[in-house]
Amino acid sequence: MAKRLRLGSAGQHRMSVQKDGHVCQIVIEDLDETTLVEEREKKKERPPSPSPSPAPKPHPPVEAPPSDKELQAIKIQAWWRGTLVRRALLHAALRACIIQYWWKQKLAELLEKKRRAVLDHYAQQKWAVVRLQSWVRMWRVRLRYCRLLHAARIIQVYWRWHNCHTRGFFRGSYELTASQLGLELEIFLGSQVCRITDCIPFPIKN
Repeated sequence: MAKRLRLGSAGQHRMSVQKDGHVCQIVIEDLDETTLVEEREKKKERPPSPSPSPAPKPHPPVEAPPSDKELQAIKIQAWWRGTLVRRALLHAALRACIIQYWWKQKLAELLEKKRRAVLDHYAQQKWAVVRLQSWVRMWRVRLRYCRLLHAARIIQVYWRWHNCHTRGFFRGSYELTASQLGLELEIFLGSQVCRITDCIPFPIKN
């Protein structure tokens, strides 16, 4: 590698570098600030160059009107494209109708299942409430019946005791012979006892 440094005019430094048989020359310029300021002022003083006028645009070529065959071909193509589009739209509409019908049927089935589940739950709750109410009513009626039966038995006992002490009853026996009738009666009037014994003769006919 060989390096060479040369001094040129106006503060220029030139350097030659040789590497692998190739020579490279490097130029280094030293510029003062005064020269830079002068160049800038000169550029400002120069009037701006007029911009070039735009080139006129070329006119588009005039197309010839299509012939009758081309117009007929265009009409046939438009009709066929419209037929294809209408066919695709018809298939899409039919599929959408089928999907909507299926979805509505599924929604109706789901609503019916939910309604039946709610009705079954309500019926179970109502049946449980009615059964509990019937059990409570039965228990209350049975309790009231038992109280009334006990009160009736107490009343019957006291009434029988009262009847035994206020009203009398009698018992007796009789003896029948060929000529007379013998009677023995005992009448109970509360705490008092009355005994009657009598013989009644029969009339004898000759």
